[in-house]
This record gives sequence, C-alpha cells and structure tokens, in this order.
Amino acid sequence: MAKKALITGITGQDGSYLAEFLLGKGYEVHGLIRRSSTFGTERIDHIYADPHDKGARMFLHYGDLTDGTGLRHVLTACQPDEVYNLGAQSHVRVSFDQAVYTCQADAIGTLRLLEAIRDLGLQTRFYQASSSEMFGKVAETPQTEKTPLHPRSPYACAKVFSHYQTINYREAYDMFACSGILFNHESPRRGETFVTRKITRAATRIKEGLQKELFLGNLDAKRDWGFAGDYVEAMWMMLQQDQADDYLVATGETHSVREFVQAVFAKLDLDWEQHVKIDPRYFRPAEVDLLLGDATKARKNLGWKPRASFQELVEMMVQHDWTQAREERVLADHRAQNGDK
Repeated sequence: MAKKALITGITGQDGSYLAEFLLGKGYEVHGLIRRSSTFGTERIDHIYADPHDKGARMFLHYGDLTDGTGLRHVLTACQPDEVYNLGAQSHVRVSFDQAVYTCQADAIGTLRLLEAIRDLGLQTRFYQASSSEMFGKVAETPQTEKTPLHPRSPYACAKVFSHYQTINYREAYDMFACSGILFNHESPRRGETFVTRKITRAATRIKEGLQKELFLGNLDAKRDWGFAGDYVEAMWMMLQQDQADDYLVATGETHSVREFVQAVFAKLDLDWEQHVKIDPRYFRPAEVDLLLGDATKARKNLGWKPRASFQELVEMMVQHDWTQAREERVLADHRAQNGDK
C-alpha cells in the first residue's frame, strides 16, 4: 500500500515541489488549501488529479492552520503516514505589518497541528519547516544546528516557537517530529513579492521594454541561496531516518542582494545601476545582515547535498521570467496594434 502524506502549504513553492517529489516516490498526496474567492493552485494544476478518477493519487482538502477543528477533520480523513507542515504567512517584511496573524498561523498553527496528531493517536511522522531567519542577529558564522537563535521579525519569532514545540513534542510524547532549518531557497515558482523573484521578474520586463525601474531595499543583506527543488528532498530524507532529529539545509555559500541583482542583469546584458532604485519602504525595522549555513550534519547523516549552483539558480529563474516577459510584450504589442486599452 502506498504511503500517504499530508502537506500544508501545498500550493506554495515548496509544497508544489514536494508534491511532485512524493508522487514520484509513489505516495498518495493530500494537500491542505485555504478557501478563497479565487483559485490559488497555479503551482500544482499540472499535477492535480480528478478526485473521481480511481487512479488519482493527489487530493486537496479545505482547511487552515488557524482552525484546529478543521485540522483534526482532515487528519482523520487522511490518516497520513507523514505530515509536512509548510503552511505559513511566509513573508518576513509583511510579518511586521501582520504580526498577530503571522503568529496565529506560523506559531499557534503548528501547535494545533502537533496537538491534533497527538490527540488522535496517529503514528505520523512530522516535518516542521523551520527557517534560517530564526538565527537573526547571528551569534556565529557559519550557522549550525547548535547556533543560538536570535529572531528579528514576527515571522522569525513564530518560527522559533514552532521549532521548539516540535522538539518538545518529540521529547515529551516520543513523536517522530523533525525540524528542517532551511536557508533561503528559490525557484521560478517563488512568489513575486519575494526579493529574488521580484528581481528576475522586473529585470526581464525591463529587457522587453515593459517597465523601466526596479525598487529594492537593503542591497547589502547577504543570504545563502539554494534551489527549492533540491531542498524538498532533504525534507523527505529527514522523515526516512530511524531517529527523529533536526537538520540545517544550506549551500554553504553566501551572496548579497546586490550580487543577485548583478548576476540577473548581466545575463540580460543590462546595466543594473541604470534601473535599480532604493526605496526606504522596503527596509525592515530590524534587519538580518548575514546568513550562511553549515549543512555538514545533513550531508553526513542524510546523504543530502545541493545540486543547483547559485549561477544555475539565477539562470533558471531568468529564463522562466524572460519567457513570461516575451509573451507579455507580444500581447502588449498586439493590443497596441489593435488600439485596445
């Protein structure tokens, strides 16, 4: 019988890659999605099966991490072997504006999920999506699983709460519960409000004459950027071990936002300094200056390592968004020729 996995946040970047990965492993995949007036399943539409199809192996359930009763209903219906908690209000800058909601979803939401699994008596392996943002004002470089945490945003504080609750449920109730401390990971499926995708989207539109400027905040912030498709494999690996533990997942390289901008514009043969403007609105109230991860434990114990390099990541994101920009320009030209508004 195929294993069953439940993914919260299945419609996000990581959720979509993880769903593809697990389906490739023969899993039956269930996803938690929030009810809204518009569809938000673009990242998984290509793999979503008709639930009336007897061969279907992917199913979506309405639910929300802020609704504990609903989570219990979904868990009871799915009876998953593995739960991957990827759902969150995941934008760091937005968390300063929506601090209470961020904590309700990202912190208390994890607790609701853990408590539901415990209360229902499910023998489920649990993965918590922790974040490198938890290190915040870093105590040491590079960061490891033992580096002290110093969160500097409501998002990071919520993730710290969830991280320690996962450890607590593992130790107090003998649950197979793991946290993956994932450093920044990007892809063509990254949301357009996140800085990397914002850069590639804007740069390719500038190349096609669809816009002239790109507004950014702190160009000096440094991050350890990897490819999301590589990182979801590490999530799965954690839940296949004999013992539950926490692992840091990173490339071991750091690049500034400025370097990312330079790499993107260079691939488009553009001078970034002619187009990029600094807007103070995009600065965080408390900045995280440098994140650099040491994934030695994951490499040694899991056998995991990143495949895509920084330049390969930039290339795949540029090519994806350049294709979109070209299509957008063709449509704009067509409208102009036909006098459409």
